[in-house]
Amino acid sequence: MNQKEKMVKLAVNGGISFGAKLNAKQLAVIAEHMNDGDELELTTFQQLYIEIAESKVEVVREKFKEVGLSCYPVGNFVKSLKTCNFCKGEEEEGMPVAKELNHRIAGKTVPFTLKVAYTGCPIGCGEPMLSDIGIMKMRDHYNLYVGGKAKGKDAEVGFLLKENLTPDELYDTVEKIIAVYSQMGKKRETFYKFLKRIGRDQLIS
Repeated sequence: MNQKEKMVKLAVNGGISFGAKLNAKQLAVIAEHMNDGDELELTTFQQLYIEIAESKVEVVREKFKEVGLSCYPVGNFVKSLKTCNFCKGEEEEGMPVAKELNHRIAGKTVPFTLKVAYTGCPIGCGEPMLSDIGIMKMRDHYNLYVGGKAKGKDAEVGFLLKENLTPDELYDTVEKIIAVYSQMGKKRETFYKFLKRIGRDQLIS
């Protein structure tokens, strides 16, 4: 009797753009790789979870890429950037910076799933202060928050770690924080608990 093939879960979205959107062609390609009765899981981090047979993962990734879909690993990795709707345009709302930051960090291995959110203005539609790491664009610079927790009785708003960062300073600081968490975090230790354990000074020392 043949063993059932192992299924792999992929996180899929339309990439970093003006809001969380999918077009008809992208939806059609996703549907091609689903069986009757299969379901898509929509996460709070602007991703769809789809299960693919392990032998088909690379082929499916390429087909998704052809229609502009981005694929990310599911599990103990840095999630793709959660963003606001970039309501006032690419230059003003910092779209290039969001894309570059996502390119640098999404999919990196960490002790536990790490959520990073980005918003283009102080309204904060991307909920940066409720995520592990949050970025808020302030005119031409960026404020960086860490330690937000959206759920549970111990939910709390993240604290301002650094402000008025240039794009390069932002990339460097976020990458250093992720590196410290990767090196010093315990297995399956959330970033929230990790930060409580080591304190903010060690995070950017």
